Amino acid sequence: MRITDCWKPMALLALLAATTACAAGPRSKPLPTSPIASGPGTTTEARKFLEGRWALESFEVRPPGKEPIFPKGSGVLTYDDFGNLRMEIRTDQATSDLLRVAGIDIRDGVLSTDGRTTIDMQNRTLTYFLEGQPSSTATGGGPLATNRPRHWEVTGDILTLTTRDDAGLPLSIGRWKRSN
Repeated sequence: MRITDCWKPMALLALLAATTACAAGPRSKPLPTSPIASGPGTTTEARKFLEGRWALESFEVRPPGKEPIFPKGSGVLTYDDFGNLRMEIRTDQATSDLLRVAGIDIRDGVLSTDGRTTIDMQNRTLTYFLEGQPSSTATGGGPLATNRPRHWEVTGDILTLTTRDDAGLPLSIGRWKRSN
């Protein structure tokens, strides 16, 4: 056995001993933090406002180069206090066919999106983060692609969520009314 062959296992043992010898311990000083902002115009307030159940008032899809689609059906949007959003819209068969042609993945007459969201107060958007999928590839393209942020606007008890194309033109507009 050569001397260089003996050093490799010894070096590996020394490295293993060095990494296991340094056990984690409590921090001697707490991390500096500031209080979480609350009140009007804050992310905390926006999350609080969104919490609950919303019923679909109206929905419109504007596929590029095609006539707008006004799906017939019903929908429910639920937003919890952890930032999880679930949206489900049920349509009739004729509407499902039109939406499919527009590039929207609809199965059995149901549009369904389920994921964690982040709120951007400056741009007034909600962005989805689906478990196990990077947001840039989530559910492909189309007017309702989850990698497109939802621009939000509140008027009274109506929440309007709009997706936009790269030029800023609306691709979909959903109006939701608080139902609880």
